[in-house]
Formats: sequence, structure tokens, C-alpha cells
Amino acid sequence: MLRVSATTKNSIWLTYILVALGHVSVAQGSEEYSPYLNQGQPREVFWGDTHLHSDLSTDAMGFGVTLGPEDAYRFASGHEVTSSGGKRVKLGRPLDFVVLADHAESLGMMSLVKEGDPRLLVNDTTLNWNRMLNGGPEKTTKLLSSFLSQPKRKAMIKMLESLGTEGLQVDIWKRTLNIAEQYYKPGKFTPLLGFEWTSVPGGNNLHRVVLFRDGSDTVNRVRPLSSSKGDDPVDLWSYLAAYEKDTGGKVLAIPHNGNMSNGLMFPMSERMRGKTIDYNYLQLRARWEPVYEVTQIKGDSEAHPLLSPDDVFADYETWDFGNMAGVPKKPEMLAQEYARSGLKNGLQLAAKFGINPYQFGMIGSTDSHTSLAAVAENNFFGKHSGVEPAPERWDHLVGKAKGKLVKGWQQASSGYAAVWAIENTREALFDAIQRREVYATTGPRMIVRMFGGWGFTAVDALVPDMAQPGYARGVPMGGTLTEANGRSPSFLVGALKDSIGANLDRIQIIKGWLDSEGESHEKVYDVAWSGQRIPDKSGVLPVVGNTVDVRNATWDNSIGAVQLITHWIDPDFNPEQSAFYYVRVIEIPTPRWTAYDQKRFDVSMDENIPMITQERAYTSPIWYEPR
Repeated sequence: MLRVSATTKNSIWLTYILVALGHVSVAQGSEEYSPYLNQGQPREVFWGDTHLHSDLSTDAMGFGVTLGPEDAYRFASGHEVTSSGGKRVKLGRPLDFVVLADHAESLGMMSLVKEGDPRLLVNDTTLNWNRMLNGGPEKTTKLLSSFLSQPKRKAMIKMLESLGTEGLQVDIWKRTLNIAEQYYKPGKFTPLLGFEWTSVPGGNNLHRVVLFRDGSDTVNRVRPLSSSKGDDPVDLWSYLAAYEKDTGGKVLAIPHNGNMSNGLMFPMSERMRGKTIDYNYLQLRARWEPVYEVTQIKGDSEAHPLLSPDDVFADYETWDFGNMAGVPKKPEMLAQEYARSGLKNGLQLAAKFGINPYQFGMIGSTDSHTSLAAVAENNFFGKHSGVEPAPERWDHLVGKAKGKLVKGWQQASSGYAAVWAIENTREALFDAIQRREVYATTGPRMIVRMFGGWGFTAVDALVPDMAQPGYARGVPMGGTLTEANGRSPSFLVGALKDSIGANLDRIQIIKGWLDSEGESHEKVYDVAWSGQRIPDKSGVLPVVGNTVDVRNATWDNSIGAVQLITHWIDPDFNPEQSAFYYVRVIEIPTPRWTAYDQKRFDVSMDENIPMITQERAYTSPIWYEPR
């Protein structure tokens, strides 16, 4: 195991770390020589948000957003904009890509209501909305209160859709695509084209982001699919298949985090309205949904403490609300909502049907309805424009679920998508997402690599470029291993801290597998950690410590490691058992966004409100499939 001291500051050494993780290449000899050219392997990780909303989303408009697509792209690419609340805002570091995933349902229509488009101001209701949207903060706040009610919001969207002619919808969609093209700078900043399909059968969140590989000249041949035309995921997959058949383009769908799906995100038998899953459903899901959004502002969906009671890090930004119609959460729903249990469900279904519908990679994204992809703890702009940074936002109402009020402090400042791609273009980013060479973070931009194979050695973890043996003799995150031939799988794993963020506490590998009876199991292995800590007799690693000063919202890097690299062999491998392995990287404790707000606005929050967080990354798994 190779560790770097938390106090390391030598720039040459940090360059070595980047090279070791395959994040940069080093010229050898003349300036014209580069052994990494034309290898077809990703050398760089790109950062983005695949789930951002602007004023083209009706609910975002109702919540008070005044920023449109131009502002979203400008902000994500590093420019200063003015928020809906009048604040000057800018990302500390630009993103590399973004998907403006506005809701297909009544796309852009509320924005036109505000503008006074005569095609929509045809009744007293829309005329009243126009007055409220242009009548100052008090009237806008009144409209916002209506949007906190799911039934009222649904009725508003339904009315707008009934007024939308095909010509109007085409005009809005083409306008949206044209704006994206203006900001596409291949190699520098990429607006990936897409939209959100917002299915809520019975109030259960089955939303998907639809992501296109193509440019507007191809994508404008279709219109975004509204869930009012069919709210079954099978309906969406038919739309995707028709797009590829009719245009020759490529497209995929990304399910949202499943913590408000009430047991419908990773079904094992019954999926919705009494429908049972069958081979067709499993095959289509495996075909169209290669990645899963595991963390966002509405909580984290990697693991749940009731499902993983031995995992001390499982209870992270957990949302245990029911669905959006107020249907309560039942414990038996949880195993079909969280990523880890979903991966285990996939193994069981593969054993039964011969196909794994939940063989997904993991990404994070914001689901921000502010046009601002800002989820750093000290630069968090909230779920919607009603909860921008302000002294009282921690106690503001964000929404309703399970008959309970969701308060501002319960928002999670999360997450981002990290993509290992050959270059920053639509084609390269899409291809990387499709092959699952991606990972999620809750906000920090730590660099993480993972390779699995049959013959890696400890020396491979120490070479100047881990990616060379990784690709040559194994598979990266998102890949599959077969044919053990009496060997145990070995893994090369490396993580480098965010360059302006917290040091690392540990690297863990989470394994899930099926036993001979077809029952699923899981285990968390600590495989690399900072300092000289020694696990106790039961294998528990002591905590890393805590330097957070909550009152002043500060911390320091006197604990933890700048970087961790390790070679690990599964000590419990059984070649007859299908399995998956993914990496979780944990940072040292740092102030949560609530601590920054408390300090910034000099307010006192309730004692039960969390002030400290341990941010993390989740890689896409590597699967083992016995022949």
C-alpha cells in the first residue's frame, strides 16, 4: 500500500501522483514525442452535471428562477452571472460539461407565460400567472407556495400542456438546442443535449434524464417525450429506440436517485401498477440505462443503514421520506431504492433470467432548479431559487413528502459526474458514460481510478502510470471479468484529493455476491487509509480524527492523506459466485454547508442539524461473471 503524507506540498511529487493515476502524460525527450498519442484510452477525467434545470422547467419558474439556458451555460463554463435572488455568483472552477435537463412536460411554457406570449395567455389562470410572475417578490412567493403542493403543481403543468400546440413545442425545443450550440466549444466546454422525462406514477419518482450523443442537427428531428404520453419506463425506451432507428443517432437514459421511488427503482417482481417484470423489461433496461444517478440534492442513494447495518458510512445524507404524493415509506421498499441493493438485485435477476438489468455505473448530479450547478459546501445555492443562501434558508420549506415538511437544512450539497474520456466532446463523453467509465462525487473533485484483472501485482500500483498495466492486463471501472481459471481477481485503485479540498481518510472496496443458494451478500473492505492506524481484532479501522471548528466553519489538512494507491486481492473469492466490486473514497471531516451558512449569516440553528460531513466518491463497479 502506497500512501502520501498529508503535509506533502512538493509540486514534482504531486505531478508524479497525477501521472500515477493516468491523469496527465509526461513528455519524454523532445517536445514532439508523446507515447500516449492515439492510444484510444482516456487520460483525463472531465467534470460535469447531467441534471440541471433552468427557467424552461415549469416548476423552476414557479419556484422563482429567472435564469435561462444562457445563464446556465455561462455559469457552468466559469462566467459570473446574477442569481434569481440578485446575488453575483461564479464557480470557483468551471465545469467541463453540463446537461440542461429541463422537464419535457410543458417545456418552456411557463417562461413564455411570463414573457406574455399571446399563444398561452388565453384564460384567466395563465393571465393571473403572468401578473404574479411579473408582480414582484410577494406575488412570486405566492405562486411558489402553490408549487410546494404536488397535486397543484401537476394540475398547472397539465393545463400548460393542454395549451401547447405542436408548432409551439417545436419552436421552444429548437430555441433550446440553438442556445446549446452557441456554447459548445469542443475541447473546452460541452453542452450535452438532453431533457428530463418526469414520470411520477402514484407519486413515485421514476424520473430519467435523456441524453443524446448527437448535435442539434440530428436531435431537432424529435421532440422531448412528455410522461403524459406514457409514464411507464418501457414507453420511454420505445422512444429511445425510435430515435436511433429514425435518425441513426445514439441516446441513453439516466435514472434519478431512487430514494423517493417507494420501492420501484430496482424492482424484483412487481414494478408499477401491478405490472410484473419480464425478460423484455430486463433486456430493455440493460440496453438503455447504463448509469445511475446515485447522489444529488435530494439525498444520497448509495446505501441505507437499515440495509447495511455493519457499514458505518452507510447513513450519509439519507432521505427517508415517502413519495411525492405523501405515500409513506415502508422498510421493505428500501432494498429496491438504493444503488448497492440494486446491484445485488441485478445479480439475482441475472441468475434467474440470464440478463442483469441493473449492471449500471454511478454518477452524481445536482438536480438544481436554479440554473446554477453549484454544490461545493461553501458555495451551495440550493434545490430551487427560494432557498438561495440567506440567514433563514435552513428553516425554509423546500417541499412536502410523506405528509411531512422538507426543510432547507435537509438538502444535500451534492453531486457531480466524473467521466474518464478521451477528449471533451459530445461523442467522447457519451461513449465514456455508455461504457460506464465514470464515477460520482458528492461535490469534491478528487481523482479516482480503478482497474480489475487476474494478474496485477503490488508493483503495478507503484509504476509511474497505473493506467498502463490497468488497461493492458485488466478492465477499468464499468467493465466485466470472466474466466477466473483458479485465480482471485486483483484490483489497482488510486485516489488523489481535490487539489483545493480535503485530504483523504480511506479507500474502501464494496463487494456484493451471490451464494450457492442464490442469496445476496455484501462486505465493505478498508483497503487503503491514511496515517499509521491499525484495525482492531474485529477488523474495524479507527476513525481518522476531526479538525472541524464548527463555530468558525474551518478545518485543516493536518490529518488524512493527499493520495492513496493500493493493490488488493479479494481474500474471499469463490469462482462459482457472481460478484461486483466498486470503490468508495472517503474524505476527512469538513464543515457541511449548514456550518458555512451559520457562520456567514451569524445565525443559530437547531441542535439536531448536522454541521459536519465526510464527502465521498463512488466508482462504477467491476463485475465478475462465472462462465
